[in-house]
Amino acid sequence: MTLRAFIPAALAAAAIIIVPVTASAEAPIAGVPNELQQPAQQVKQVATDQLNQLPQDQQNQVRDYVRTLPAPFNELLPPVFQDNLDGWIKNALYVMNQQNIPGSYDGIFRNIIRESGGNPQAINLYDSNAAAGIPSKGLLQVIDPTFQAYHVEGTSWDIYDPVANIAAACNYAAHRYGSIDNVFGAY
Repeated sequence: MTLRAFIPAALAAAAIIIVPVTASAEAPIAGVPNELQQPAQQVKQVATDQLNQLPQDQQNQVRDYVRTLPAPFNELLPPVFQDNLDGWIKNALYVMNQQNIPGSYDGIFRNIIRESGGNPQAINLYDSNAAAGIPSKGLLQVIDPTFQAYHVEGTSWDIYDPVANIAAACNYAAHRYGSIDNVFGAY
């Protein structure tokens, strides 16, 4: 079976076997009636989970094909984000929205520039955390215990992963300060 033949069959099969879950907080999928939004969101999640298990080149092939499908099928995969600071922030905001973690682009950007200058491999080997053996790492200078405690489901467990680092830091800031938007200094 070719990839083009497999995708519609997989989407149809996923739509048939969906079981009810709580309503999604995601934006409605255009072209889908309100009463079918919940199952459509479930299909979107199944499609995303399956897509993420493929090698990157196959993920790109699937995304390219799905974009050619008519609505609402072309909205069943999450958006593609650029691999740069702008894309990392937008991707983190997308994940945070799914988990109801507050924060804005401007608040995240401001804190990243102050903490790491936009370097996802930044590590502080000179502050009190480093002296205690747990240096701050990544875009938002998170220490390992905080990253592990506030890790956001659906992101990497690698503290240097830009999206995972932003999401965990914003989750921590939400619990401690109400939002990353309320952080204006070291936190």
